[in-house]
Amino acid sequence: MSSMSKFWRLYKMGGITPAVTSMFNPQSAQQMAFIRSVMKEQRKNSMYDIPLQKLETVVFDLETTGFSPYNGDEIISVGAVAMVGDDVRESEIYYSLVKPEKTIPDTVVRLTGIGNEEAAGAPELIVVLKQFLEFVSHRVLVVHGSGHDKHFLNSALWKTSKVNLSHRFIDCLILAQRLEPKRGSYDLDTLLGDYGIEVNGRHHALSDAEMTAQLWRCLLGETIRRDVRTLGELYDFLSR
Repeated sequence: MSSMSKFWRLYKMGGITPAVTSMFNPQSAQQMAFIRSVMKEQRKNSMYDIPLQKLETVVFDLETTGFSPYNGDEIISVGAVAMVGDDVRESEIYYSLVKPEKTIPDTVVRLTGIGNEEAAGAPELIVVLKQFLEFVSHRVLVVHGSGHDKHFLNSALWKTSKVNLSHRFIDCLILAQRLEPKRGSYDLDTLLGDYGIEVNGRHHALSDAEMTAQLWRCLLGETIRRDVRTLGELYDFLSR
């Protein structure tokens, strides 16, 4: 295939940005085109009538070097586990370190256990994003404290592919607040303790995702008992 033919194929898949990138880095261009096509397809899907008991989700967590992706903080690991309704698919997991552009601060190394030497051998950000989106596919994303993770994912997607995240989210923190508005605290450690979920390996992306999956399972049961049956009804419940 000629260079111009590759250019037009990538243009049709993802637009001018990956096509232009293909002139310089063909592998990155293909990854970028895939990411952009996934976001485009997500916007077409209507999932509001899906029963919560059959809802396909991916519960995920990110470890980062700080709190602000727009001030240079980076994703250094991604962990995720798939679920259908309240069934945790323990065989369907994703985990990867991410190669940072800057040195990981010592405080983050101590907190996460991810060292600079180990991270230096990890895949680059665009590679991990492509793998993660392949794993997620059409499924709804579940997280505890979505603001942090949304900001980092959106920043990463824009940085690598000039596209915004279009997947639907369910935030366990917001759902817990809606279910029990008089609860004193909604941080992950408190909720895990209150629901009797064993804490193992905090601040490891996959372990945190697995514990959040157990939390989502508990919150989902409470939600259904409130006669909230579909994804659309859940979003309506959260917006009241």
